[in-house]
Amino acid sequence: MKKHIIAMGLMAAASVSGFVNAADYAIDTKGAHASINFKVEHLGYSFIKGRFNTFDGTFSYDPQNLSASKVMVNVDTTSLDSNHAERDKHLRSEDFIDAGKFSTATFTSTKVEPKGNGEMTIFGDLTLHGQTKPLAIDAKFIGEGEDPWGGYRAGFTGTTRIELADFGIQVMGSSSYADIELHVEGVRQ
Repeated sequence: MKKHIIAMGLMAAASVSGFVNAADYAIDTKGAHASINFKVEHLGYSFIKGRFNTFDGTFSYDPQNLSASKVMVNVDTTSLDSNHAERDKHLRSEDFIDAGKFSTATFTSTKVEPKGNGEMTIFGDLTLHGQTKPLAIDAKFIGEGEDPWGGYRAGFTGTTRIELADFGIQVMGSSSYADIELHVEGVRQ
């Protein structure tokens, strides 16, 4: 009888623990604790680096069941910033991302595949330049815990490569792709 009660207690603790650890998060863009950065080869000589200054999103994270996690991000493409105003106008123009017509890019995950040691691949659909294509992001869990303001946070990094022509974006020279680097810190809701 005593073993039965202990086993039931352990099962209850495990189920409560799993419930407590599964949570929904809002990406902390207000505190500048998240960023979406890009790097594009420039004419085969160097690279242009930049970021998108305005975006928002959410994610669900369950360390006990990583494959149940989900991600949703909206990016304001008019916020593209490569630290050069004239170049930014050109990159935002219809010659490239056409931010006037396609002012929002979205990523919605379809599956999260754990790889061990906090690493995972996040599969999903990226809508960019009016076209939706599958995308895989190599991601890594950084950490989680209470913050000084009474909240609870979780953080991740991720990388992926976008073939620009796949989204109907003009390619110049050898600049056929953009490497994307993500830093995501979320506040539990």
